[in-house]
Amino acid sequence: MEQTNNMTRTLFLVALLSTIVVATHGHGRHMTAHNVTYDGKSLFINGRRELLFSGSIHYPRSTPDMWPILLDNARRGGINVIQTYVFWNAHEPQQGQFNFEGNYDLVKFIKLVQEHGMFVTLRVGPFIQAEWNHGGLPYWLKEVPDIIFRCDNEPYKQHMQAFVTKIVQMMKDEKLFAPQGGPIVLAQIENEYNHVQRAYEEKGDSYVQWAANMAVALNVGVPWIMCKQTDAPDPVINACNGRHCGDTFSGPNKPYKPVIWTENWTAQYRVHGDPPSQRSAEDIAFSVARFFAKGGNLVNYYMYHGGTNFGRTSSEFSTTRYYDEAPLDEYGLEREPKWSHLRDVHKAVLLCRKAILGGDPNVEKLNEFHEIRTFEKLGTNLCVAFITNNHTTDAATINFRGTNYFLPPYSISILPDCKTVVYNTQSIVSQHNSRNYERSTTANNFQWEMFNEAIPTTKKMDMYQNKPRELFTLLKDTSDYAWYTTSFELAPGDLPTKPGVLPIIHIESNGHTMVAFVNGDLIGTAHGTHDKKTFDFNRPVQLRVGTNYISILAGTVGLPDSGAYMEHRYAGPKLVSIIALNTGTLDITTNLWGHRVGLKGEGMKVFSDEGSIRAKWKPLSPVPRPLTWYRTRFVTPEGTGPVAIRMTGMGKGMMWINGKSIGRHWMSFLSPIGKPTQSEFHIPRSFLNPQDNLLVIFEEEPLAPRQIEILNVNRDTICSFIAENDPPNVNSWVSRRGNFHPIVPYLGPKALLECAPGKKITTVEFASFGNPSGSCGQYILGTCNAIATKQIVDQECLGKETCSIALNRAIFNQNGADPCPEILVKTLAIQVRCY
Repeated sequence: MEQTNNMTRTLFLVALLSTIVVATHGHGRHMTAHNVTYDGKSLFINGRRELLFSGSIHYPRSTPDMWPILLDNARRGGINVIQTYVFWNAHEPQQGQFNFEGNYDLVKFIKLVQEHGMFVTLRVGPFIQAEWNHGGLPYWLKEVPDIIFRCDNEPYKQHMQAFVTKIVQMMKDEKLFAPQGGPIVLAQIENEYNHVQRAYEEKGDSYVQWAANMAVALNVGVPWIMCKQTDAPDPVINACNGRHCGDTFSGPNKPYKPVIWTENWTAQYRVHGDPPSQRSAEDIAFSVARFFAKGGNLVNYYMYHGGTNFGRTSSEFSTTRYYDEAPLDEYGLEREPKWSHLRDVHKAVLLCRKAILGGDPNVEKLNEFHEIRTFEKLGTNLCVAFITNNHTTDAATINFRGTNYFLPPYSISILPDCKTVVYNTQSIVSQHNSRNYERSTTANNFQWEMFNEAIPTTKKMDMYQNKPRELFTLLKDTSDYAWYTTSFELAPGDLPTKPGVLPIIHIESNGHTMVAFVNGDLIGTAHGTHDKKTFDFNRPVQLRVGTNYISILAGTVGLPDSGAYMEHRYAGPKLVSIIALNTGTLDITTNLWGHRVGLKGEGMKVFSDEGSIRAKWKPLSPVPRPLTWYRTRFVTPEGTGPVAIRMTGMGKGMMWINGKSIGRHWMSFLSPIGKPTQSEFHIPRSFLNPQDNLLVIFEEEPLAPRQIEILNVNRDTICSFIAENDPPNVNSWVSRRGNFHPIVPYLGPKALLECAPGKKITTVEFASFGNPSGSCGQYILGTCNAIATKQIVDQECLGKETCSIALNRAIFNQNGADPCPEILVKTLAIQVRCY
């Protein structure tokens, strides 16, 4: 084994005689690399050690016209690697039938990354989880005889290897791996397999070995990684996923492998019923600084841009919006201060690059909460320090080499020369912003029409069976919906005779949702949750003597995406009975049940211009009915920015723009704070026609679209919130040829404001120097405020694309008098509007 390990190390440290050319589109940079290798300290690209800042952007969760903007925003944010999964079920929805078009054009996306001067980590999987439908596995795989997913199972391995090989060969044919001149510098096989490995016992262990060996044998010329895989076989690198891998990762499983962080979660993905979820910019920045201070080499933000789960692509109960709290929000707009605060930590770490990669590490633990980590090369001026205050509530003054440094609670200060603080993770000196949803002035003149789904009985169903069929198997992932119908007879003596007593229909379901009808009348809806898919449904019902009909529209909200034995998951009604009859309980589970997959409107494609004309539309009814299709036309919103639809007043269903599905809505599933988890839904500009557009909504509940709005989306409210004891912006210094020095005359905190390209500051909405509080969009005055602040900001900023204001008391205090000397450290808060 040791001889094999030595050979492996030799293989990865031998230069691959090929070239990678990375040209930055429109920015004049040209990088050339000859190989990708590694040792225990770092990856080498072209023989040079690199510090890598990576961001996950998933090509199917945005549109091709968005890709250049997203990649440019990532590059400007200090990202030099883009990470993406490969989505098997998107590319091979039917066995042997492949799709690499539109937003599934993987090759186009990777080439665009290269044009923008960044590298790529390609997570081939092909199981990916990712809150993506079925974890990326195509449904047809489930119907392969004798298959067991993700273990040492021959049918699964055969299909997995075929797809992985196809993707790798496609990349080779397009010359996209680094040795061919492409941007792909890392590849990943499998995904977080340690979570389920024990469930498969020895077939899990042997599967890990097989998967690694299969990947390495493909000879891609770049290192392979496995995330959350402590036993990743050589030469595959095991990597960390989590929020604080600088402290939670036990490290590579061999000393000659670098420390790689494949997923630094920038927030938390959301499922229906969740309240808002956030992760602060300060906490992420702390985790990044900590990681590199402890010898980390590559950090990847999962997600850097989350995007949209268009159509039916989200996994079970996951929202249509994905990781909206990432540095780039769902619409691709910079979420400030997260985007810029992380940009600044990248710059601060890069100022330390030579020392981190070439110096000797040392750690000085001062006490339980405070420590100093340095990288230093004796005999040179190479020295950087990371001073850490790990106390969550108390600030600290820490002495380092004769100088006192103030650190806010739970923060790290970065000193690229072991003297000068250029960045503190808790001190945000970059810009803030607030997202605005503004009603379009042109798009909201709706004229709604409706088309009702018929409620079927047992007649003319597509298939029959003496019990309800399992829902996933029935649907085969072709629709969210399937009808289950049956009938039963009641004699006069079966019905209760006592006044006010009604029979009860009892349905036990494996999930996910249900709309139930008796004799054509709606009797109720029910659903499970992400954590508990199963549910029971009990409703008193008015039955009649003779034949009674039960019609159940069962629904899924995505397929499962995680866990062991995913091929053995179930949904849909499993037990149905009528209780409280005079004659006792009537079990109708084993009745003859009719089944039909999908809705009539789906089959007619009423959401498209061509299919819409086939339906008999009529004006809105004063009393809405369940299972109704609604259509209207609207004018394309003014401007060129992002567009959204707000679904106020609706319940649950799906939405289409010009025949393209923008995803599921579920407004009636309220979070613990009494609000839907998602209310606004992204309409990509590329989905819109130049002028006239078709909007179609399918609504499960008896609700009508009377409050829906088309919105323009922007982040034109920008802010700054700076304290006198904050460090200057990290861009105040450079380090060239080992010479670290300032490049600005004033080294102190500044308020920095910058509008989006093409816009200028038109209004100063708030300005206060003293002790203001609040957040961008919601600042309030404190007890101390310099009266001249608003006038100063107006003078410096109005009419400009950018402006900066130094925190100098002499500027703000009129006549030299401090209006509130008791406030020892003052803060400047500014809020402006760009247009």
